Amino acid sequence: MKQYLLPKEGKFYKANLHHHTVLSDGQMGVDETKQKYMEKGYSIVAFTDHEVIIPHNDLSDENFLAITSFEIQINPKKPTINWSYTKACHMNFYAKDKNNLVCPAFDPKYLECNWLEHTKAYVTPEMYTATTDRDHTTECFNKIIKEANDAGFLVSYNHPVWNRHNYLDYSPLKGLWAVECYNSGCAWGNLEDTIIPIDDLNALGERVVPIATDDTHYRRDAFGGWTMIKADNLEYDTILKAMENGNLYASTGPAIEELYLEDGVLKVKSSAAKYIAFSTERRYCTRRYGENGAPIFQTEFDLTDYIEKSRGVVSDMGVPFFRVMVEDFEGKKAYSRAYYMDEILDFKK
Repeated sequence: MKQYLLPKEGKFYKANLHHHTVLSDGQMGVDETKQKYMEKGYSIVAFTDHEVIIPHNDLSDENFLAITSFEIQINPKKPTINWSYTKACHMNFYAKDKNNLVCPAFDPKYLECNWLEHTKAYVTPEMYTATTDRDHTTECFNKIIKEANDAGFLVSYNHPVWNRHNYLDYSPLKGLWAVECYNSGCAWGNLEDTIIPIDDLNALGERVVPIATDDTHYRRDAFGGWTMIKADNLEYDTILKAMENGNLYASTGPAIEELYLEDGVLKVKSSAAKYIAFSTERRYCTRRYGENGAPIFQTEFDLTDYIEKSRGVVSDMGVPFFRVMVEDFEGKKAYSRAYYMDEILDFKK
């Protein structure tokens, strides 16, 4: 019996889920964004300009989808003199309803800066219905995440490394949908993210998915990281539901073409890879290489022992899950989301 972890049916759509335009602090115009990204094979862009929600539904058509979204920052109320010595917390909110203008956690004081002065023109009365006095505390982070979820948004936790966050900062977060495992703009600044916060949160049972993004402030940031979303069509509701359900993977290069279980054996098909890796919350991990240094395009991992040993497991390493990673010969990677034992049919038998 086959259990498809990435859906068998549907199509993969290439998405940049973190993008800034001239409406806040980006260099690309809105129309230019659509043109440039479509030229590179993208079908989806989330327009995450800072602090205000600005729908771009007029850009959407049968070949392109604009996701209604925005980014907020949460800074200490008494920051140090130099902002680069201060921790920050940035989150993206993705509206499940393309016409949602609520803008949860709106805080007007974050527009009181020179670099967002022109963004004030896009503030609407609806935004003032959900104002929040933000502060860089766990209590505030979780309050904002809950408010956003209740208002109909998926929430991503952005660039943990750039935030200068460590385990103590992010491990208490509750209700996140995704965490960036790669952010092209931050990588340009030598603040490259990793899969570690995602594994940590998954081991704590938070079930977050990995996303790779551009965070396009400068044109140089574009096309470095993307998220492949598998869905039946490019309709807004369909794509947001696929995102919510985790029918996706994150990549900076390789493709994960198929991912399914058959009678306890995990089978993976990918683009040309240096190796294909299997990881769990435990030290139950391995890699498969091609013969004599040749590329590998597919492999399998027998999980019957892992599945059996996960039954009733009590471990300080957390909730049992596994994921797949593909690395190509340029060192670029693709990450599946984590799959939990209670999702696996062989585990339920």
